[in-house]
Amino acid sequence: MTLTAEQLSSFIDHNKTLLLFSSKEEQHQWFHSIKSKQSFQSLLDEIKAEVDKLCKEPITELSFFDFTLFRETGSRLEYEKHYFTKRKRLNTFAIMCLLEPDQPIYLKELHEVIWSICNEYSWCLPAHLKDRPEMLEESDFLTLAEQPHYTIDLFSAETAFALSEIYRLTEDVLDPLIKKRIVQELHKRIFIPFQHQSYFWETSTHNWASVCACSIGAAGLHLLNDEPLLVGILKRVLNALQYYLKGFNDDGGCLEGYGYWQYGFGFYVYFADLLKVKTAGNVDLFDQKKVHKMALFQQKCFIHKKKVVNFSDSTEEATVFLGLSHYLSRMYPEIEVPKNELRASYSEDHCSRWAPAIRNLLWFDETKRGQEWRETTYYLNDSQWFISRNNGYAFASKGGHNNEPHNHNDIGHFILQANGETFLKDLGSGMYCEAYFSDKRYEFLCNGSQGHSVPIINNQLQKDGPSYCARIIDQLQQDEEDMLEMDLAKAYEVSVLNSLVRRFVWKKVNKPMLVLTDTYNFSSTPDSIVERFITPVLSLSYESDGIVLTGDQSIKISYDSSLLDLTVNEKDFLNHFGEKERFCQLDFSVKELSQLCRVEFEFSFL
Repeated sequence: MTLTAEQLSSFIDHNKTLLLFSSKEEQHQWFHSIKSKQSFQSLLDEIKAEVDKLCKEPITELSFFDFTLFRETGSRLEYEKHYFTKRKRLNTFAIMCLLEPDQPIYLKELHEVIWSICNEYSWCLPAHLKDRPEMLEESDFLTLAEQPHYTIDLFSAETAFALSEIYRLTEDVLDPLIKKRIVQELHKRIFIPFQHQSYFWETSTHNWASVCACSIGAAGLHLLNDEPLLVGILKRVLNALQYYLKGFNDDGGCLEGYGYWQYGFGFYVYFADLLKVKTAGNVDLFDQKKVHKMALFQQKCFIHKKKVVNFSDSTEEATVFLGLSHYLSRMYPEIEVPKNELRASYSEDHCSRWAPAIRNLLWFDETKRGQEWRETTYYLNDSQWFISRNNGYAFASKGGHNNEPHNHNDIGHFILQANGETFLKDLGSGMYCEAYFSDKRYEFLCNGSQGHSVPIINNQLQKDGPSYCARIIDQLQQDEEDMLEMDLAKAYEVSVLNSLVRRFVWKKVNKPMLVLTDTYNFSSTPDSIVERFITPVLSLSYESDGIVLTGDQSIKISYDSSLLDLTVNEKDFLNHFGEKERFCQLDFSVKELSQLCRVEFEFSFL
């Protein structure tokens, strides 16, 4: 949305300082009322359990050793563990001050954690400060002392959002010195630097643009009385959001994965709501066709209860922010409201973000009755994602290109599940470290095509870059059968490969079956073809016409053993939480190589 400074200025209601409630009286009444409502009890119990735990633990200050560990070793987990625990203290004691204003211990703990956060050397994570002014040697940094060279990353911006909103919600009980510190630190670390510097994320087409810009915008809406400063910030924020929206295709698909939809789009919604209130509805960021499509992504990428299509840097299981889901369902009638059992618990967000935590309370609608995910098939035409849910069985595949946000080299990759049990899997997101976001990214099993269910041709993997892409040939959705056909040849740099047509036929009658056919056309005979499939570690048994993988349920992979040799390799990788996770590579090597090769597999649920 493009607005002039004059238009923005005319829309802003400067008398409207409370943006989440119409008055302090309404705020106090609301928090008092939910304590006796059964529908809120499970979430309130989770918050109180966290309080009991945190009251027994002192604040862990962020040490120099942990802060510099990333610089020395590339490891992120040690510092971030303490950083996010402190944010959890902030969230928890702020919420308890709202729920139990007569309990002085909660206000005392809130004061202490705010004071501690205001004393932090940086609100950024060390992983985001490499080569930034904060990490320069003293002699270099002193030359910059007259200029506000503070880095603003995701988490410094989120901290600003959290402190500004907590200020507004608790301003009637906060100590004046704490309020002064909050205002001072936000100006020093966020508002003034944002006036004097430009940041790379302002023109990024991924979650950074939304989270950083929306957090700064929200903080400004809550705290800034200086109209020219606020208008200038909002102009920059709205411009950054145009770039964020460019990162989505017109079909609303989030190529970064569901977690980043929940994160980036969530912050878009949180800010858009505040801005709509502050401008008396005159600036409505929801009134856009693409935003409407983006809001529908959640219900498309869940495939069974908490299981999601976890392409890119996504985890295999996810939960929903019910507050966000209920809010969007009031905005867009096609939104499928998920069941309460899929709700994210209070402590589940390992980053302890304030904005969704408080809105999971404020936006929860006790009148909403969620439903199971609808059985249907989706094809996201621009993103080239194909997703089918059928009577508990699920199939998903993707085309796309190998330069997507949080990219994995995974063109032609697919997922198969039966009643939530995964048989053909996506490894999802690995453990974030310095190398993960470097030129070594595709050496990680979960990121390179070696960790996906795609062919290896002449011992070569898929390449990364925007030119390495799929060409969709055809797709079809019918009651009994779905079909997706794509040419994968351009995903590889194999000079003799003219075409590689991968065809999926998803037969949905009774117990579904997937038929996968790969047809290769070469200009000369290739050296090798390996059809690789990625599975969990399951019991494997051999039959005359295939193999059976058995977990709680079973799937048979049928193939012609006269044409293919099978090798099974068990591997492991570090998942997103730093845990070692094992999986299997099933490698089917083509025995008789020629210029025209055709390979077929049937995946039948037993």
